[in-house]
Amino acid sequence: MEQATFGAGCFWCVEAVFQNLKGVEKVVSGYTGGRIPNPTYKEVCSGLTGHNEVAQITYDPAQISFEELLEVFWKTHDPTTLNRQGNDVGTQYRSGIYYHNEEQKHLAEAYKQKLNEAHAFENPIVTEIEPLKVFYPAEDYHQNYFNLNGSQPYCQFVVKPKVDKVKAVFGEKLKA
Repeated sequence: MEQATFGAGCFWCVEAVFQNLKGVEKVVSGYTGGRIPNPTYKEVCSGLTGHNEVAQITYDPAQISFEELLEVFWKTHDPTTLNRQGNDVGTQYRSGIYYHNEEQKHLAEAYKQKLNEAHAFENPIVTEIEPLKVFYPAEDYHQNYFNLNGSQPYCQFVVKPKVDKVKAVFGEKLKA
């Protein structure tokens, strides 16, 4: 098993996008990139800690590759908006790939460069690509959030459209 860590806005969205893919064993919502140890959700939401809301994905590379995870990452959020995804605004919602090894770094940088050169997006990609220094799991009530709270308005209007997009675009990669 290997791990990948992505920030693409609210971690509830990122978690929901990846957890139904074949080969994904586990997805944990959490925080990385900040200045204080063991931050709370309230502290991260203040925007003052420097942390990013992320999802850490444990996956089987024999079933799904890091490149395939990157494809889902790039296609399920807007990597051209600095510190925001839709109405979620702040440094905690920045687009980021936090690599676990040099191969992930190389693949992420090459993919980003390819997308920019192809003008795949109207604006340049602002996704940060940084080594994962430390990952702090979020509080228990943030885990598996969409599956447990799917009828809440935020889930219906923000998370569900992303999940539906994954089903439509990546249907062949979904668990049965």
